Amino acid sequence: MDSSDKSSVNEIRARFDGEVERFSNLATGQSATMDAAVCMELVASAAAAATSPIRAALDVGCGAGNYSLKLREHAAEAAFTLVDLSRPMLDRAVERLGSSASAAHQGDIRELVFAPGSFDVILASAVLHHLRTPSEWESVFKSFHRWLRVGGSVWVFDLVSHESPAVQQLLWDRYGEYLLAQGGAAHRAKVFDYIVREDTPMPLTYQLKLAQQVGFSKTDVLHKNATFAAYGAVK
Repeated sequence: MDSSDKSSVNEIRARFDGEVERFSNLATGQSATMDAAVCMELVASAAAAATSPIRAALDVGCGAGNYSLKLREHAAEAAFTLVDLSRPMLDRAVERLGSSASAAHQGDIRELVFAPGSFDVILASAVLHHLRTPSEWESVFKSFHRWLRVGGSVWVFDLVSHESPAVQQLLWDRYGEYLLAQGGAAHRAKVFDYIVREDTPMPLTYQLKLAQQVGFSKTDVLHKNATFAAYGAVK
């Protein structure tokens, strides 16, 4: 499917409006992603280790707030700016974070504007795969770099593709086996269907190179399993 045939922002927003409960489990994370709980902990602990102190954090595509809640375990004084397309998701994240939520914006990361150096840490979980074109990827990565203070860091957990078609098929099949074991053929078909309709992931190798090209000084891969990866970059 060509990216022009993918779901619109409004269509994606409408689906997530009805998925709040599925994204509200801190113990498991988003269950359709592989190693979600492991990667939540890795992202939070790596962010705290790489950047200190953490006083201001931005969570783009925050969902119901799991990643912010996990980071708060390592940075109790942090104030969180939350962003999501879905108002119900955003409302749940604000409710769960309470006074730690300093601001909440319903919107698209491609349209956000923050002052340079506003944040110590940026979290981006299961959101970048909705970017459609290389120019959008570059623009968003440049924004992340601009919004962070020197020494700040961005941490990503997301669906990724692969440069080799043979490897892509191999690892797509592996992900399919995970979904089959998790919820049967119907569950696998449902998840694969919305990925095809909604998502345009890019290879992890591409994302790491792009982070370096826009000015990040260090990149680290925390975890990769089949079609999912967690990584970070430090300004």
